[in-house]
Amino acid sequence: MAQMKTRTGAAARALLALLHLGCLATPAAAVTRDPPGKSLKYKVLEEQRVGTVIGRLREDAAAALARLPTSVSPRFRAMHAGGSAPLIAVREDDGEISVGSRIDREALCGSHPNCTLEFDVVILPTEHLQLFRVQVEVLDVNDHTPRFARSVVPVEISESAAVGTRLPLDAASDPDVGDNALHAYSLERNGFFRIDVRTRTDGARYADLVVVRELDRESQASFQLLLSAADSGSPPRSGSTLLKINVLDSNDNSPVFEQQAYSVSLPENSPPGTLLVDLNATDPDEGTNGKIIYSFSSHVSLKILETFRIDSETGQITLIKKVDYETSTSYELDVQAQDMGPNSIPGHCKIIVKVVDVNDNKPKININLMTQGKEEVAYISEAAPVDTFIALVRVDDSDSGLNGEVTCKLHGHGHFRLQKTYENNYMILTNVSLDREKRSEYSLTVIAEDRGSPSLSTIKHFTVQVQDENDNPPRFEKSRYEIFKSENNSPGAYLTSVSATDPDLGTNGQVTYSILESTVQGASISTYVTIDPSNGAVYALRSFDREEVGRLAFTVQAQDGGGGASLSANATVILTVLDENDNAPVIVAPALSNHTAEVPLWRHAELGHLVTVIKTTDRDAGANGEVTCSIMGGNEEGLFLMEPRRCELRTNGSVDLVGRESFDLAVLVQDRGASTRLSTRAILHILLRDHPESHFIIPDSSSQATLDLSMIIIISLGAICGVLLLVMVLFATRCSRDQKDPRHSYNCRVAESTYQNHPKKPSRQIHKGDITLVPTVNGTLPVRAHPRSPSGSPAPDSRHSHHSRQSLNSLVTISSNHVPENFALELAHATPPVEQVSQLLSILHQGQYQPRPSFRGNKYTRSYRYALNEMDKFSLKDSGRGDSEAGDSDCEMGRESPLMGEGFGEVFTPDGQHRLHPEGMVRKVSKREKRDRQEARQPERESFYSIVRLDEAVYGRVPRLGSLRSVLDAPAVRASLSRLPEQPLHSWGRSSAGSCP
Repeated sequence: MAQMKTRTGAAARALLALLHLGCLATPAAAVTRDPPGKSLKYKVLEEQRVGTVIGRLREDAAAALARLPTSVSPRFRAMHAGGSAPLIAVREDDGEISVGSRIDREALCGSHPNCTLEFDVVILPTEHLQLFRVQVEVLDVNDHTPRFARSVVPVEISESAAVGTRLPLDAASDPDVGDNALHAYSLERNGFFRIDVRTRTDGARYADLVVVRELDRESQASFQLLLSAADSGSPPRSGSTLLKINVLDSNDNSPVFEQQAYSVSLPENSPPGTLLVDLNATDPDEGTNGKIIYSFSSHVSLKILETFRIDSETGQITLIKKVDYETSTSYELDVQAQDMGPNSIPGHCKIIVKVVDVNDNKPKININLMTQGKEEVAYISEAAPVDTFIALVRVDDSDSGLNGEVTCKLHGHGHFRLQKTYENNYMILTNVSLDREKRSEYSLTVIAEDRGSPSLSTIKHFTVQVQDENDNPPRFEKSRYEIFKSENNSPGAYLTSVSATDPDLGTNGQVTYSILESTVQGASISTYVTIDPSNGAVYALRSFDREEVGRLAFTVQAQDGGGGASLSANATVILTVLDENDNAPVIVAPALSNHTAEVPLWRHAELGHLVTVIKTTDRDAGANGEVTCSIMGGNEEGLFLMEPRRCELRTNGSVDLVGRESFDLAVLVQDRGASTRLSTRAILHILLRDHPESHFIIPDSSSQATLDLSMIIIISLGAICGVLLLVMVLFATRCSRDQKDPRHSYNCRVAESTYQNHPKKPSRQIHKGDITLVPTVNGTLPVRAHPRSPSGSPAPDSRHSHHSRQSLNSLVTISSNHVPENFALELAHATPPVEQVSQLLSILHQGQYQPRPSFRGNKYTRSYRYALNEMDKFSLKDSGRGDSEAGDSDCEMGRESPLMGEGFGEVFTPDGQHRLHPEGMVRKVSKREKRDRQEARQPERESFYSIVRLDEAVYGRVPRLGSLRSVLDAPAVRASLSRLPEQPLHSWGRSSAGSCP
């Protein structure tokens, strides 16, 4: 309801209010406000229809609005007091002031001459807050007719009443004010009476009946005169009453008051029963004619009758109801005294009661809150800036003088302050920024105190509630959640719960959970896990397989319900899938066909010979992926042993002695799972072979680190490039040396190309150079003791016979394009000792040789490796004099080396300096030895040759070599070998040139 203020002396009070207008402080660059001394005045007639426009603030406050930024759209809000519908309405968008509800001035302000509605208007937003005082004066409409309380007023008067005698009459009432109020009385024309209009202290008009001519009861005993009351409105209104005047017989004496008028001061705080005046009237008559009765005149108002009482016998006037200076400052009491005699004429007097103001009214506090809602609760956003307007406070005191001067204070919290605007109006503003999460409610107290003595004060409480803003994002308990779940879980299994809290209220603090989209091995994370949006429980959507996905990392987002300005936070969830023993071992090598693998085995394999390695994989981890191998069956003779951890199958005896051609071993490969163990069975079908065969044995992957495919490719390419570079360097070096030595002008590849160009010319006479004899240490070769030799170990003999027995028995290798590269032809160990070349040829011709695999170890037999170890003591890399250099050699072994010339005289092997090569014996000669050899060639042949090789060029001339016998039967070979000298091989002389294989 609009705040109502009724004042007397309106013009003076309004001027005083303007002189006391305060100024609002303007915080630096925060809030722009006009000085609140702006007062806008409007007028409106009462009883106007609702919606009648009174004024427009946008136009009337244009000067103040022009200072606002152009981007600001001002809003107007009326700060009405109370909670009822306001009489004056203000439209918020344009500030239009209109009639909000029916306005009845008489009901609003009574007979007060000035009726003004006052309220404050705030121009928003608060960042540019401006405050205006709006005063709407309600103008009176002549809508009331003067009215008498009684339609017939009886009047009694004695015929002996003197001319000029006054009799007070009932006053008419007209609630209108100004020109519309009661203005005049008129009495019907007659010759005996007239009326005299008088004004009471409260401004009301009344009429006295005045005798203008002596009365004679015998002539006229009564009069009926019409009394009218009229206002000066337009059009004027009037009302009337009938006066019935009775003329009574004369009574000698009438009571007489000591004073015709009395003035009494009555403090407004006087309690009921207070004596105002003790009247005393006298009548000289005796008896009943002298007995006086006191009473109020018949025309006194009901208000007086309700406030005062007169004792009819004593004439004492007492207070029966408390008076209020703020309501009425004075009263006029018409009292009459009348004797008990017949036809008595009453005596009249007037008593003026002046109400004295005392400090009996406490100050009134009216709080107009900025926000709509409960009357004593103000709402403010926690995001509001400093100096935000919260409420408008107005204090009033009905007392006068110092009793009506009021001071106002604010208690409760330092976050708020009270700032005076004008007169008794104050604003409550924020002092600091607020945070609802720290404190959501403040209880404030406004204290108003007047300056009376003693002073009176009023306390009013109200609450400021801080409204929530979405200024806090959700916060997870942990930024990283690590969970572990065994594989093979059931879909829908519970994994874990994440929790985030948001201190905001309502939807701003309501957290929902979701999983941010990502991919796991090309599939959406939403196909693996899901989360309950309301409580953050994470569930599995599928059965996990650790071998497929062992670790899941996904992001959970917690988002509040702040609408368009919602806030969120993320947390990482790491799901580690624990292994279960759900994968049986798989045998990858040797290759299985229908659970069976064929494995070749040389029947003469020695004890401990590695037959094969079972290569397995198990996708499980840890002990579940570790496997052991064992032989379950087929090994009744105990000929095989299985190393459990490395899964190496080795011989445990001579398999040739059993007389079987194959063995079927049942092999069990089992993992080491803790609860359950899974296994795989296979049959190894071992086939005995007469010849050693090369087969690839898969190494145990457990001892090797798993390499990345790209790293393996890079390393392989690097190794290939390095080998190619090394071959090119060696080739270039060798060709350079061959060009410098005229003896090495023959090129093996030229011979090959010549043969390839003439495939039909196989018979060219070969020389002894086609046979290469590689020297041994000091003409000896280590004895090769074979366990299967029927002769057992030889008995000790002379050194010469020892050399003879070892002459050519050790190793005779014939290389051929028709013989596999990994094989060599060796003399059988049972071959008798050879000392002459003719013996050698005879043995070769008779076919007393036996092929032996040369791939074992590093292509040499064990006895041959023993010979190499012995000869390493006399390495050809150093002549013993310290002047040898790397690469110093007469001969470079290889397919491109030239063949030897006629005879063996050019074969040179220095004393005790040689090296065996897998393709033949390589001989290196130092520079110093080369000089010594050129100065004096010794005819003696100190070297003992044990290896006879036929060069590829020789075989190249043989059309088709099916066996070594066909080689020896070739005419060219037989012719060349027949010319060899018949002498002991150990006596052959030193050759000056090396030979190439």
